[in-house]
Amino acid sequence: MLQIDAVEAVYQNAIAALHGVSLNVRAGEFHALLGANGAGKSTTLKAVSNLLPAQRGKVTAGSIVFDGHNVGRTSPAALVRLGLVTVLEGRHCFRSLTVEENLLTGGLGRSSSRTELAKDLERVYAIFPHLRDKRRALAGLTSGGEQQMTAIGRALMSRPRLLVLDEPSMGLAPLIVQDIFRQLKRLNREEGLSILVAEQNSTVALQYADRATVLDTGVAVLAGTTAELRQRSDIQSFYFGESVATLQAAA
Repeated sequence: MLQIDAVEAVYQNAIAALHGVSLNVRAGEFHALLGANGAGKSTTLKAVSNLLPAQRGKVTAGSIVFDGHNVGRTSPAALVRLGLVTVLEGRHCFRSLTVEENLLTGGLGRSSSRTELAKDLERVYAIFPHLRDKRRALAGLTSGGEQQMTAIGRALMSRPRLLVLDEPSMGLAPLIVQDIFRQLKRLNREEGLSILVAEQNSTVALQYADRATVLDTGVAVLAGTTAELRQRSDIQSFYFGESVATLQAAA
C-alpha cells in the first residue's frame, strides 16, 4: 500500500533530515516507526503526507508511492481523498469548536450525506465512548487524552485506508495510551485498517504493531517483525544512546 524507497529529505535547503530511508506498509498491516527524539520519524511521516513543503522542507531523492500514486506529485488534500489520512503530533484540534464539531470536520472533504456523517459519527463514539459524553464540550477545554481521541476520531471520519499517526502517546497517561492503542489494533484487526505510527514509546508500539522500522539520525538501522524485535536486547540499549554502527553490526 505504501512504499518508501531510499528517501532523503532536507529543511531550508541545508539541514539534512533523512538519509536513504526505505520501508513499506502492506495492506492491512500495523507498522511502527521507532526512534528517539530527533531520529527523523516526524519528517518521514510529513514526507509520506506531502506536508514537508509547509515547513520549508522537501524530499531531495528517492520516492514515496501510496497505492500507485506518487506522493510528491499529489496534494495533501488529494491524498486524504485517496485514503491516506494523517494525525499530526500534538493533538491538533479546533479548540473553539466542540468535540462533535471537530469530528464532523473530518467528513467534510468526502461530500458525505447527512446520513453517512451520522453513521460515521456513531462509529467513532463506539470506538471512543468517552467522546460521546464530551461531545458538547469545547475541545480546547478537554483533557489531553480526550483531545488525542478527538484528533484520531476526526481522522477516522475521513474513512482512511491508511491511518498515519505521529507520536499518539506523547504526554498521555499510560492507561490512556493503552486504550488508544487497543482501539487502533482492533480497527486494524477487525476492519483491515492499515496503520503507520511513529512512536518514541517502543514498549507500547512493539506490543501492538505487526512490523517495525527503527530510525536513528535519519537512517533506518533496524527492521523486522515486532516479535523478532522484542527479543533483541539492543532495542532498549538503542533508546539509551547506543550507536548506529553497533546496531548495524548486531543486525
